[in-house]
Amino acid sequence: MKFHEKMMSAAIEEAKKAEIMGEVPIGAVIVKNGIIIGRGHNNRESSESSLGHAEINAIREACLKMGSWRLTGCDIYVTIEPCPMCAGAIYQSRIRTIFYGANDFKAGACGSLFNLFEQKGLNHYCNLVPGILKEEGSVIITEFFRKKR
Repeated sequence: MKFHEKMMSAAIEEAKKAEIMGEVPIGAVIVKNGIIIGRGHNNRESSESSLGHAEINAIREACLKMGSWRLTGCDIYVTIEPCPMCAGAIYQSRIRTIFYGANDFKAGACGSLFNLFEQKGLNHYCNLVPGILKEEGSVIITEFFRKKR
């Protein structure tokens, strides 16, 4: 298995944790020098917080491990394209690259709905790499909502 697929598989495992909890199954991991330093999955319902997104939870953990709010040299792997809030948090954290699986045509802020990182004048830009294990991430979330209906 290639490195990027291995890291995305770890994010998919986080999404499965969210699904078990009855949360929307989205997962994320943050990687520095080939090592996962932050993991997160959605927990909005159980935390009763709109901030309970996978990316935000992974960023919190990575910041604690790094001892800094700056995650320079880190990459994030997310099962679904980040929303505007999460793209903003990733930007603020100075994460180098966003690897994501499936596009989010309703809320994606990395190219599907709009692209935060195309805005001129930002003091930091993330590289974007879509499509890593997109089928796997997409199936989990599609099946979750199919069962809900």
